[in-house]
Amino acid sequence: MQYDSDGVERVVFYQSRQLQAAERNYPVHDKELLAMKYALAKARVYLLGDRTFIVYTDHASLRTAVNSPHLSQRMARWLSFFTEYNFSVEYKPGRLNVVADALSRRPDFEQTAQPNSRGDPTVAILTVSVPSSNLLDDVRKAYTEDEFLMRLMD
Repeated sequence: MQYDSDGVERVVFYQSRQLQAAERNYPVHDKELLAMKYALAKARVYLLGDRTFIVYTDHASLRTAVNSPHLSQRMARWLSFFTEYNFSVEYKPGRLNVVADALSRRPDFEQTAQPNSRGDPTVAILTVSVPSSNLLDDVRKAYTEDEFLMRLMD
């Protein structure tokens, strides 16, 4: 999602996939990190660069996963992959994250997904949001107004 000039959220792209057989056995927080890695890889062309973006997740513990001293080798590899991007993770309840919530309930995925203890299929999903920012323009403007830098450029 990103905001248009009127401040309305607009979808940049949709992406969803079914978990592989081995991935269905991952702990829930690993499934959430897998979803984040998958989304970042698919949206790479939009997200790489100096702009900061926000990853919204309905899994609150994902925000603290990056600071955990007890990482599996898989999580450590994924966190290494995440260092290419400039983002923060924010919690957004599923009821407020309607688009991502709808993608996680695709009927064709439910036929093969492993049910959890409640009998619901478990599919990891998240939304990546790129807020518009004028930071780069502000920095450029500040450079032109800085007397010290102007003397260096002359």
